[in-house]
Amino acid sequence: MHIHLLQLGRISYAEGLRLQAEVVAARKTGVIGDTLLLLEHPPVLTLGRNASRANILASDELLAQRGVDIHEINRGGDVTYHGPGQLVGYPIFDLRGDLPGKRGPHLGPVDFVRLMEEALILTCKDFGVPAQRICKLTGVWTLAGGSVREKKIAAIGVHVSQAVTSHGFALNVSTDLRDFDWIVPCGITDRTVTSLELESPQAPPPTLEQAANSVSANFGRVFQRQMLAAESLDELLAVHHSTR
Repeated sequence: MHIHLLQLGRISYAEGLRLQAEVVAARKTGVIGDTLLLLEHPPVLTLGRNASRANILASDELLAQRGVDIHEINRGGDVTYHGPGQLVGYPIFDLRGDLPGKRGPHLGPVDFVRLMEEALILTCKDFGVPAQRICKLTGVWTLAGGSVREKKIAAIGVHVSQAVTSHGFALNVSTDLRDFDWIVPCGITDRTVTSLELESPQAPPPTLEQAANSVSANFGRVFQRQMLAAESLDELLAVHHSTR
């Protein structure tokens, strides 16, 4: 068993949605197997199904001036920010497949999120950053210490349709955290955000490429699959058509 890996580089959020929809459609029809898309977006704000527009603090004028798009999408969660230096992952998985912890005909969406969190916690650990879950606060967080509260280092929000997942996670690697001042991240007011660059003792700090390699390896570890890299979506679809 394996997971296909497709690294797309920096692409617009609209292009990311288009490619994601294509992969989801191919996964639903069994044309391809489970696939992890890793990419980076230009600055964009996305509002999930439970989002409140009040959690966007910046004015429309400021956002327009900065070239920041706003997208209302069908994932769970509130408002979040994507931008340069942030590793975004879209796991397109069929929850009816052979997945760790599955009891019954399919893995529950919450259990799927817990597995994603585990892969990201292991990724943080790879760079010397202890990380954790916090009950009822989806995502990955640093540990508290002294008067310092936990900080969010990765956000997670998924959508499930016909047992196939879409959307996923955003891990702050070298993100300009000042951009988070435009929003109340995920609607949480009492904790701030951070990045691998700020938290890691590694010098020089982790790059986006290093983080992507670590996430890929840890997805393979947590989901107990081999990761198979593809150069492009066309190649991925062609490989499956030729082996069917």
